[in-house]
Amino acid sequence: MKLKILVTTIILTSFFRLYSQKSLLQSGPMIGYSEMFEVMLWAQTKKEADVKIIYFDIKQPNKKHSTNTVKTKKENAFTAHLLADETEPGHTYIYNLYINNKKINFNYKTQFRTLKLWKWRTDPPEFSFASGSGTYINEPAYDRPGKGYGGDYQIFDNIVDKKPDFMLWTGDNIYLREPDWNTKTGILHRYTNTRSVPEMQKLLASVPNYAIWDDHDFGPNDSDKSFWNKNETLEGFKLFWGNPSYGIADIKGAITYFNWSDCDFFLLDNRYWRDPDKLISDNKTMLGKKQKEWLKDALTYSDAKFKFIVMGGQFLTTGGVYEVYTNYGFSNERTEIIEFIYKQNIKNVIFLTGDRHHSEISVLKNKNKPTIYDITTSPLTSHHASANKDEINSLRVKGSLINKRNFSVISVSGKEKNRTLKVNFYDSNGQFIYHYEIKPE
Repeated sequence: MKLKILVTTIILTSFFRLYSQKSLLQSGPMIGYSEMFEVMLWAQTKKEADVKIIYFDIKQPNKKHSTNTVKTKKENAFTAHLLADETEPGHTYIYNLYINNKKINFNYKTQFRTLKLWKWRTDPPEFSFASGSGTYINEPAYDRPGKGYGGDYQIFDNIVDKKPDFMLWTGDNIYLREPDWNTKTGILHRYTNTRSVPEMQKLLASVPNYAIWDDHDFGPNDSDKSFWNKNETLEGFKLFWGNPSYGIADIKGAITYFNWSDCDFFLLDNRYWRDPDKLISDNKTMLGKKQKEWLKDALTYSDAKFKFIVMGGQFLTTGGVYEVYTNYGFSNERTEIIEFIYKQNIKNVIFLTGDRHHSEISVLKNKNKPTIYDITTSPLTSHHASANKDEINSLRVKGSLINKRNFSVISVSGKEKNRTLKVNFYDSNGQFIYHYEIKPE
């Protein structure tokens, strides 16, 4: 009898000890950027704890590797950036999260794959990625009165079901509210509330996640370079994402770049250096002089098959309403960028945009000039703007307007000399909505 009681006590003690460790996990783990020799991983705890990740190649399960161990701290919202820097190109790794040296178990796979070393060896790898903007997670105590602005959180599980190679969050990934944007406490509260939604966890843990921001991550609605607390919101952005960088050289902001297969991705910041919408000036800028110069130089240098420019607001639309390039006096900068692409004969430039609470594809075609595309995907879980169906955009591809919560999956396939880009839009339940194809010039 005493032996049975002892065994039961040991089992219960072990169970509660393991449970107590999992109860320390607030959100994550999340895969950040993925390269050949390193992958960024992320997690958030509920209180101070030691966090690390142990990982192994699926072909060498007995050879374990460990990231750095991070003691999470309150001033950093108990977040941890964990670097897996003992990887090989093109390998798949199983990873396990440990909190206070106790393994945390999940009911889904936790694994990552490094980028392949393919140049001068094979055709470029085929790949796909999911994209979307506008993630609003309801918190009634701090939301506007009335029906919740967010919903259909199952969209995140349905993104996973499409098996993308990575996820591209194209702005308004959180919605800072009146209690949030003026203090570090409020900013970190909003990030924590959004990042902790249960339906998001599998997506975060399954594929690399890259992000830009827009006004609702940056500050108040339609905020610009005058926002006094933008350095604090940038610090919050850094804490909760795992981008390759936060700024380029001496250019501050939520700016970065990455390459995937034969495609380049230029992630821009259309807030930190943005002139106020109400400013009357002939030379208004969304990007700022330095960021714009970097973009031009980088596009000129790039030999990628497709060159994706990722930014919060729409670039091509002629609608001229809300915060698009053809409104509030920003048209001259839009024209400047288009004329630069034409003059340098930079082919296969595709803008990936969000913000607008509807999705659509815009195409700018001029004889003997490179064709420019703008693929807008919005919203994920925030409210859709059905009124936009009456908006006149002369560059919109007929039939591409979507006025419901949705996401896109963009795939690049085919041999090196015969690549094809395919865009599929899906609703929040994963049901197909619209398809479009682009062949490189």
